[in-house]
Amino acid sequence: MSLRVAAFYRFTPLAEAERLALRQQLLAVGHAEGVKGTVLLAPEGVNGTVSGPEPGVEALLAVLLADPRFADLSLKRHSAAHQAFHRLKVRLKREIVTIGLPELTPTAAAGTYVPALAWNTLIEQPDTLLIDTRNSYEVAVGSFAGALDPGTESFRDFPDWVERQLRPLVEARRPKALALFCTGGIRCEKAAAYLLQQGFGGVQQLEGGILRYLEEVEPQQSRWQGECFVFDQRVAVNHQLQPGEYSLCHACRMPLSVADRGLPSFQQGVSCRHCAGRGEASDRARFSERQRQIDLARRRGEAHIGRVFPPPAAAADG
Repeated sequence: MSLRVAAFYRFTPLAEAERLALRQQLLAVGHAEGVKGTVLLAPEGVNGTVSGPEPGVEALLAVLLADPRFADLSLKRHSAAHQAFHRLKVRLKREIVTIGLPELTPTAAAGTYVPALAWNTLIEQPDTLLIDTRNSYEVAVGSFAGALDPGTESFRDFPDWVERQLRPLVEARRPKALALFCTGGIRCEKAAAYLLQQGFGGVQQLEGGILRYLEEVEPQQSRWQGECFVFDQRVAVNHQLQPGEYSLCHACRMPLSVADRGLPSFQQGVSCRHCAGRGEASDRARFSERQRQIDLARRRGEAHIGRVFPPPAAAADG
């Protein structure tokens, strides 16, 4: 059976009663159709990534698309060989992507959208400042050559980086364009709105994010280097949007390359170079037992049912 992964978001006001009703609809359809993933609902809109049988994913999307407010849903679909999630979660949140400023409204001010096929032209201009709005562990997996890395551990850190480092840099270099990008476009929406609110000009953003760029731009013309971190069990995807070489440390939830897994600090399910030597002995014993149960289930041809360890940021970030 063909599996489909769909990533989507839309900024639009949702009252509490609407969010509660939509949550029940999405859960009912998702469970009935075998769809798994994470959907976030907040007063500012919806954000999610789901995976499952193609008809099931389309049935869940139809719930959203039936509402005229979601007619312009930012949506990316692609096929997958394996289920990307362990279960379905529909969560009520204060923000669908957390910058720590619930009052910030992307629908009131947005940067200029740049289609994927026009992105190379923009970022090759000498007066363009290219900015990766993702977190440091994502940037380490892959990014556009020459992009600024804010070095953030969470998207909440972005406003502080803007004031400490970006503003002085912009004042010194006077770029004509600030070119923002992220995984699926949603963080760019918030980041662009924040920059505009703070008086920055020339704010532009990659429409559809890195995932759309990888989908539409041929590898031989691509300016992307490495893989793209994603917030599901695939961990990272390559330029063909297929699972890449990275895995996730089950202890600290950091992405690991092939080289990382070859280090003495790596113990499957227990530790890696990021977390070796940290934590309590009781934690390591617990991780070891969990890995033993996973290995036993795998040998029996069963799925291990247990805690899912998501990436070190809010699930479904884009």
